[in-house]
Amino acid sequence: MHFSRVSVWVSLLLAVKPAASQQIWDIWQTTWDRSGLFSDVSPTTPINFVSPGAIGSADIVVDDSIIYQNIYGFGGSLTDSAALLLSELKTTNVAQYWSLLGYLFVPTDGAGAAGLNYIRVPLGASDFSADLYSYDDTNGDTSFANFNIKVAPSYVFSTLADILSLNDRFMFVPWSPPAWMKTTGTMDGGSLTSSLVPQYATYLLKCLQGFAAEGLTPYAIGIQNEPQNSDTTYPSCSMTAAVEAQIGIALRTLMNNNGFSATKIIGFEHNWSGATTYAVPLLQAAPNAFDGVSFHCYEGTVDEQLGFQTAFPDKECTGTIGSDWWSDIKVFVFHLWLRALSYYSTTGLMWNLALDGSGDPLLPGSDSCSDGCRGIVQVNSNGTWSAIIPKDVGGPFGQRIDVSVGGELSWALIVGAYVTGRVSPTDWPRYSLVVLNWDDTTDTGTFDPVPVQTTIEFRGMQATYTFPVGVTTLWWFAPNLTLASSGEEEPVAYELYSETDGKQQPLQFFQ
Repeated sequence: MHFSRVSVWVSLLLAVKPAASQQIWDIWQTTWDRSGLFSDVSPTTPINFVSPGAIGSADIVVDDSIIYQNIYGFGGSLTDSAALLLSELKTTNVAQYWSLLGYLFVPTDGAGAAGLNYIRVPLGASDFSADLYSYDDTNGDTSFANFNIKVAPSYVFSTLADILSLNDRFMFVPWSPPAWMKTTGTMDGGSLTSSLVPQYATYLLKCLQGFAAEGLTPYAIGIQNEPQNSDTTYPSCSMTAAVEAQIGIALRTLMNNNGFSATKIIGFEHNWSGATTYAVPLLQAAPNAFDGVSFHCYEGTVDEQLGFQTAFPDKECTGTIGSDWWSDIKVFVFHLWLRALSYYSTTGLMWNLALDGSGDPLLPGSDSCSDGCRGIVQVNSNGTWSAIIPKDVGGPFGQRIDVSVGGELSWALIVGAYVTGRVSPTDWPRYSLVVLNWDDTTDTGTFDPVPVQTTIEFRGMQATYTFPVGVTTLWWFAPNLTLASSGEEEPVAYELYSETDGKQQPLQFFQ
């Protein structure tokens, strides 16, 4: 998996009345050629929202009267390798370590941070571990007398605890059952011995109890990473939907009876191509055991998520996990951060949270990343790092709202729109647009990045902005629709705000 951190945000100032001035003050930008990397390019004079006129080459229309699913967050996987590199950074340069964690996980508005809040943690070894291990490698130990959660590297526990001190949602998922529970007698490939389904459910409960004893209780747990994959070079396990359903039913009962009723069970954890052939049958077999499913993006197309959503509209689609720099950004922003959400994902996760410049450490002998992988951040041996949708602390998660794109260059922009409520009822909700401009190639295949002059329509007002080829996130504040349509007849004074260092700062009053 490859990923480079790209994020841009703009604070747009919105008034209650459509006739009042609305202005863009703050712009942060990352472009295809890295000339801007999360750079402050705020204009010297604000960009005004005005009464609508002719539309631009593209025209973004935001309709916040149509609200879709909650967006619970974004993140990556804390593999053993990622935890090791972060732990070594903490030892080498503790200030840089906390600077990096702050950059990744601080959720506060205006903090200039990613606000990541969803971490995926392998249970036992994965393809990014130093060696193979499970939490009970004693052959035939069906009573789990030798189960020991602390065979995991100590830096996994300490790093996860540090992350959770800043942001607090994570889930577990195993890459393989213990070797002795499998038909092949190895963690690398094979499948679960069918007679050990009840014991494997107990093993997963023991994992939850072991981590809880360390103060780490997850939001969710998965049954099996990539159950349609059996690779003999790293921990993996093929598992039919019927077997996974049996495990899920048994595990749900064990969890409910042992203090984990609030922890969700997420199924499938594999490609879009299996949405209707695996994910749907899985939940048909065990609808009360699973709270949702997770999709990966290695096979199939993102629109196949809709097959699952149509069959189970009340279940959680917990997101999509993905793996030259600009090409990666286009692929991941399109599939993971925009299109997956438009097909009802509630989260989006990358693979490794951190790797070094060579995409290591990788499990010796693994073929899972033969061309090298890129982590969300690169941690260097000299104690430095490079980074490749915040909300109020304790506040509600964002929700996807309706957006459409028109104009002759509508194809050039892929857009998502979101609204995030605030902790204080007197603070206006934040409206966000995430815009990918991928107009970078001519009809003959020549690279030719073209900025797109765009109009943005919101509640009867219009702003104009030119999106460079790259990824732009812009946001503004506006009153709740219920307040804006309260029928107030008398002139009322309103205060215009901007966002500075996570706080709304008054700029002026108007009527």
